[in-house]
Amino acid sequence: MADILPRREEISRQYQWHIEDLYADDGKWEEEFQKLNAMLPMLEDYRGRLGESPQIFLAMLRRKDEINQLAERVYVYANQRLHEDTGNGTYQELAGRSQTVMIRLSAASAYIVPEILALEEGTVERFLEEEPQLAVYRHFLEEILREKEHVLSPESEELLAQAEEMAQGPSDIFAMFNNADIKFPSIWGEDGEPMEVTHGKYLSLLENSDRDIRRAAFESMYETYGKFKNTLAASYKANVAQAVFYARARKYGSSLEAALSGSCIPVKVYDNLIETVREALPLLHRYVRLRKRMLGLEELHMYDLYVPMISGVEMKIPYEEAKNIVLDGLSPMGEEYLTHLKAGMEGGWIDVYENQGKRSGAYSWGAYGTHPYVLLNYQDNLNNVFTLAHEMGHALHSYYSDSSQPYVYAGYKIFVAEVASTCNESLLIHSLMEKADDPREKAYLTNYFLEQFRGTVFRQTMFAEFEKKTHAMAERGETLTADVLCSLYYELNKEYFGDDITADREIAVEWARIPHFYTPFYVYQYATGFSAAIALSGKILREGGKAVEDYKKFLRGGSSAYPLELLRMAGVDMESPQPIREAMGVFEDYLKQLELLSAVKQTDG
Repeated sequence: MADILPRREEISRQYQWHIEDLYADDGKWEEEFQKLNAMLPMLEDYRGRLGESPQIFLAMLRRKDEINQLAERVYVYANQRLHEDTGNGTYQELAGRSQTVMIRLSAASAYIVPEILALEEGTVERFLEEEPQLAVYRHFLEEILREKEHVLSPESEELLAQAEEMAQGPSDIFAMFNNADIKFPSIWGEDGEPMEVTHGKYLSLLENSDRDIRRAAFESMYETYGKFKNTLAASYKANVAQAVFYARARKYGSSLEAALSGSCIPVKVYDNLIETVREALPLLHRYVRLRKRMLGLEELHMYDLYVPMISGVEMKIPYEEAKNIVLDGLSPMGEEYLTHLKAGMEGGWIDVYENQGKRSGAYSWGAYGTHPYVLLNYQDNLNNVFTLAHEMGHALHSYYSDSSQPYVYAGYKIFVAEVASTCNESLLIHSLMEKADDPREKAYLTNYFLEQFRGTVFRQTMFAEFEKKTHAMAERGETLTADVLCSLYYELNKEYFGDDITADREIAVEWARIPHFYTPFYVYQYATGFSAAIALSGKILREGGKAVEDYKKFLRGGSSAYPLELLRMAGVDMESPQPIREAMGVFEDYLKQLELLSAVKQTDG
């Protein structure tokens, strides 16, 4: 009998997030939605008046925050409901309505930044001196003034805001295709019964010790994407085009510069990551050689990259056990952090298991004024234990930030978004390694860490290079056809993984299934975040309470300072290649350990 996903209503309530903590029901959401619609025109009351007095200026900022906070709640509820079952027509409608009102809000507030920038020189500084209650907005206003050359006239800003719904089209189309429409052929399991291939189960299938299952899952996934590669290339091309359009409209040198500018990240940080990781590719090639040898394969294929190299170590971990492992692994963070972590695990923050139509992957999200939410598609393996630690790292970052900052600074910038999550992972692997007495288990965990590193630093940097090249091609007027994208991706794959692996032709279409490509230049931050996390977790393990308190200052900081400044407060300088080189040093240390421990596998064999 085929392994069929349960329907949403068949999932136990204790493993569903408490969405009612946002709104008790759809009726309450509707009331707030109508309230939001009624409040939008209130922003017009301040148009053309921002230079009248610091009191009018302050009133506008407060009204904007009030409306944005309400809009955030409306938007998050509708979309999280949709993510529970992307085929649900009711929540498709609510999500669509919330998207539309967000576009209206963006248009209604589009005059604000241009009008602030049009004020007479020194007006903002004078207002800050004359009205003490404006002090909370000082950094917010400094950020606006910093971007002055990239802000257009009020009319042009309003036009760009109105175009956002069209610009969102490629991302919306891909999300609906990838989560609701695409289906993969079932494969035959070890027991001769068909096994369903889904986004949530794919990695578990690649970790299967049966190579035929791994190959079949790989082919099921990529042959299916291959059938739609032209459509997906058109979607990706359109998303790149809208990024290039907005960058040019705002007078940036490139879409890369535009994407990084909002967080005040120099392009050299992005380029430095690619250059430093490329310098370290011999380490990845050495790891691939070790994997090939330890698996005893004449040819290593792409579908062999995830299977544990140490056999006979069973790491089947149910969700309830995973919670305890994470709590124990994060004990260096101290009692306060653990109290919040446990409260989140037990208090309806997490939607745990996969169901029919549920959005794939995992994330942490939420709205200011209520607790964060975490979406999982939990499978009983070690990777999903780390996913739990990772997403709860995001959630606790949001919790600390929301609890410490006013709304205007509560959301942290994307550049630091992956630091807290990967710091949790770094602490967890250290704990598991410390507690592992069995050399085979230690080898298994070492293998796991190296795989996490490969996926988070090497693979995401390869993605980042792919994005940089494709956006640059579009900016030069070159056409991003399916064949062009596949060829570029295939060659990068060969360069990164080296000659000791067979680069299966199917992997050329992997770009077509990466959701983060629809948020341009996001993925590089996984690699920079991982590097920063290694530095921070090392400080926490070495220095204890003092380092934890410094780290909490970072967690509480939200966006009250620029990301690079926040990280420097915690002791990490990401403008230097040093954190990335330190990360590579840790990778090499673990690689050496596995090379020594590989004798365990050979003896067993």
